[in-house]
Amino acid sequence: MLSHPFLDSAFPPLWSAHLPANVMADISLAVDRAQAAIDEIARQELGQLTFQSTFLALESSTESLGNAWPKVGHLQSVADSPALREAHNAVLPKVTALYAGIPLNAALWERLKAFAGTPAALALTGVHRRLVDETMADFRQAGADLPLEIRQRLEALQSELAQLTQRYSENVLDGTNKWELIVNDERQLAGLPAHAVAGAKRSAESKKLGTPEQPVWRFTLHMPSQEPFMTYLEDEGLRREMWHAAAAIGTASPVDNTELVRRILTLRAEKAALLGQADFADLVLARRMAKTGARALGFLEEFQARAAPAFARECRELEEFKARKTGAPLPSRLAPWEVALWAERLRREKYAFDEEILRPYFPMAGVIAGLFELAHRVFGLQVRECAAGTFETWHPEVKFYEMHDRRGRHIGSFYADWHPRESKRGGAWMGSLITGGPIAGGGRAPHLGYICGNLTPPNGARPALLTHREVETVFHEFGHLIHHLLGEVEIKSLNGTNVAWDFVELPSQIMENWCWERASLDLFARHFETGERIPDEIFEKLIAAKNFRAACATMRQVAFAKMDLLLHRRTAAWSEGEDVEPVARALIADCLVPTEPPLPTIVKRFNHLFSDPVGYAAGYYSYKWAEVLDADAFSRFRNEGLFSAEVGREFVEKILSRGNAADPLELFRDFMGRDPDVSALLKRSGLAAA
Repeated sequence: MLSHPFLDSAFPPLWSAHLPANVMADISLAVDRAQAAIDEIARQELGQLTFQSTFLALESSTESLGNAWPKVGHLQSVADSPALREAHNAVLPKVTALYAGIPLNAALWERLKAFAGTPAALALTGVHRRLVDETMADFRQAGADLPLEIRQRLEALQSELAQLTQRYSENVLDGTNKWELIVNDERQLAGLPAHAVAGAKRSAESKKLGTPEQPVWRFTLHMPSQEPFMTYLEDEGLRREMWHAAAAIGTASPVDNTELVRRILTLRAEKAALLGQADFADLVLARRMAKTGARALGFLEEFQARAAPAFARECRELEEFKARKTGAPLPSRLAPWEVALWAERLRREKYAFDEEILRPYFPMAGVIAGLFELAHRVFGLQVRECAAGTFETWHPEVKFYEMHDRRGRHIGSFYADWHPRESKRGGAWMGSLITGGPIAGGGRAPHLGYICGNLTPPNGARPALLTHREVETVFHEFGHLIHHLLGEVEIKSLNGTNVAWDFVELPSQIMENWCWERASLDLFARHFETGERIPDEIFEKLIAAKNFRAACATMRQVAFAKMDLLLHRRTAAWSEGEDVEPVARALIADCLVPTEPPLPTIVKRFNHLFSDPVGYAAGYYSYKWAEVLDADAFSRFRNEGLFSAEVGREFVEKILSRGNAADPLELFRDFMGRDPDVSALLKRSGLAAA
């Protein structure tokens, strides 16, 4: 048994040894070692400073902790338990204090500034120059030049934010897991696709509910259960019940996030003020592509204006469609639990297209194989699944892969964990466990990462059959993954996905484009029983329906991002004790589909904004911003070849491999030869003429 498993550098990790009982001792030791290394830098004689003894030493000081702590957070995301949660929360303040204290360490900052002003520092070039510039900017943005009492307040504030956001995340997970709906009468399941019925029965059986003679069906708020339920189930009462349950996540004791949201926003606003910024958005965006909250908001408002006429038409069309089918009078608002159902029925009528008809063509194994073949053709990558028993995972469903580049180098490995569990948080995400890359003296160390989701699981002997949107999710997360695995920057903090957050979605979102192309779909979209490709008439309907309610989809993203920015720019706009929900809703009411009762926001279950001290806070606009980049960048593949190995090689060399080695706009210009052009996205979204 490993004495300090979380500190062990085994590649891949021995997960069976990573127990909650080890967390406190291992992470505390890593924190102490990091602090000792930082103290050593801060004790140096000012006249003896070198690049290696300052900036490179600081870079390596937290490497052990930087490898250990993410494993704790990762396990909590995929294998949560009371013991792990308790261990994580017990050591969290110590980790937070260490990281918060680094840029506020006066002696350390004195030495960094002293070396940064020397001829040796000014002579640095390339990635070494970038490290100095980025580190100095990090320290200044964190308040390194501020008086002692302000620096101390910032440290305390960061510690509190870490604990509050962790509680928010736990509340969302617990609120999602605590609700279930048991249906005893199969007749109530009319309209629900067969795979969803079978999945609900299997879910009930896993909880030992019902009998073979009298089966029951169990539904939850996890997406593979909730989405088809809300889209297809004819029973309005049951849909209403599920909708109210989903909307209530984070709103009621003992998992109420109301006060947590208020406190998190207040602390973020205080942090911005202490650092001399008007608001948290300006603080966060100062070194991102958007630069200011005002510019990001203006970007969103331009998209809102572009989408508004079509958005109004789409909302009115759906109301008229329901009225025509039911005889309801006009004007007549839909209920929130009706929107998905009637939108799907309208899509079927307009395009004779039901998304469910595509599921048989997207068996998980085929999708993964096709994705890997695409990665091989375009990016020169070889991906090999490792045999079970040759590695350890945190769950039997998890697979492990090795990736080699066109030169045959082992550039990295990764785990894939695709299906929902109660111990696993919702959504889909990618993460890094080990950052490798070029090493001193030559050679290259492999990277290690993972991709996770909550996709439709297998059903008995039948494989997992995905929706087209789930296929896009797989491609999206793989894009993040190769951004990490292909990193070739020798400075780890500048490698892979460690880039500006309004640039980080470019590699992920560009991958989604291949999910809409006939040639790339033919690589993997094969009927799981017959092996036939998607028939032409179904593909044509898929493409024809691509921009169905595109303005509503655009406005939904604008609503999330606008709410995020405005909450962080106007934190003081509501009075003490006032619920944040009506405030948040008022900020984005003109972006929401009109329903009766009115749609609430997701402010109390919005993990992107509130489950991390920063995360996507004041940065959710990044998804839309990166859509401009990805639509524009993909135009090169459209023009020069969908599987162009040359364009793929350039994308690897100029974007994926370079991390934060240069300003993101510089990287984009290097690949495209110009600044980003919004027209490609407007055309793709149906908001401008093709």
